[in-house]
Amino acid sequence: MAPRANWKGFLRLSLVTCPVALYPATSDTEKVSFNQINRKTGHRIKYAKVDADTGEEVANEDIMKGYKIDTDTYIEVSKDELDDLALESTRTIEIDEFVPRADIDSRYVIRPYYLVPDGKVGHDAFAVIRETIRSMDKVAIGRVVLTNREHIIALEPLDNGLMGTLLRYPYEVRSEKEYFDDIQDVKITKDMLDLAKHIVEQKSGSFEPEQFEDRYEQALIDLINQKRNGQKTSAKAAPKTGGNVINLMDALKRSLANEKQTAPAAAKESGKENGKENGKAKGKKPRKAAAGQREMLLPISGSGKRAAKETVKEAPKKAEKPVRTSARTRKAS
Repeated sequence: MAPRANWKGFLRLSLVTCPVALYPATSDTEKVSFNQINRKTGHRIKYAKVDADTGEEVANEDIMKGYKIDTDTYIEVSKDELDDLALESTRTIEIDEFVPRADIDSRYVIRPYYLVPDGKVGHDAFAVIRETIRSMDKVAIGRVVLTNREHIIALEPLDNGLMGTLLRYPYEVRSEKEYFDDIQDVKITKDMLDLAKHIVEQKSGSFEPEQFEDRYEQALIDLINQKRNGQKTSAKAAPKTGGNVINLMDALKRSLANEKQTAPAAAKESGKENGKENGKAKGKKPRKAAAGQREMLLPISGSGKRAAKETVKEAPKKAEKPVRTSARTRKAS
């Protein structure tokens, strides 16, 4: 099931307008998440909204926003007053200007969204706006109101739709000067630069996100599977650091030599993997899971301390292969 739209309204370029919907382009729901529980009872911790002075719980309808101007002094602002501040961008993304993509500093980028036509009408107007942006090879800049705040949004073509990227305002970006002023101005010799460039060349490649695996996420899954099956867990030794560099030139030379040794080994390993995929390797079954594919956990029966004790009592057994489940299924479980 497709996620629910975060925003619905209109996209407008001068007099050309079409209804659109804005959807999140990223998700964190597939990551392993934890609840806080009571160590003594195994019950989940629940947070209540209470009055700071009386300690009494406050109902949602009695809670309003307040801007602190002094100790225990607030300016109260109601929801109706906030609604009265409604800007045109609350319902319409007006394209104000077009800029080169390279002009957008990466520090201003917040998060991406997908912008699509909303409903059966307006597809022609949407296509006109999309192809105009594409033909100009620029990014369209507009504004949109999300979570009661107006954001700058950069629109650029992505296949048949538009990708909208929320951008920060200048006051939200810290100046680098307060951090970089204390960095020493040192001179690097040409020999050092040449060695460093050779190391970069050995490590150069194309960016392929599917090749990256969230190793911490996988470690969490392994830990939970071990505990679920009553297996003992042990802490891994912390990785050793290289320590302080005494001779930079010597370190660069050793790094380059190490990269040259690593490259043939990696190529050989890659060749073995390709051989397996082509059916050349005998006696071993090919891996079913794609590289980097994460396996999700099955729902754990029982709850709290009692369930944990029952798991320990059972004879240790090989962990069942986790199965990827949807976020909705996990929440229901």
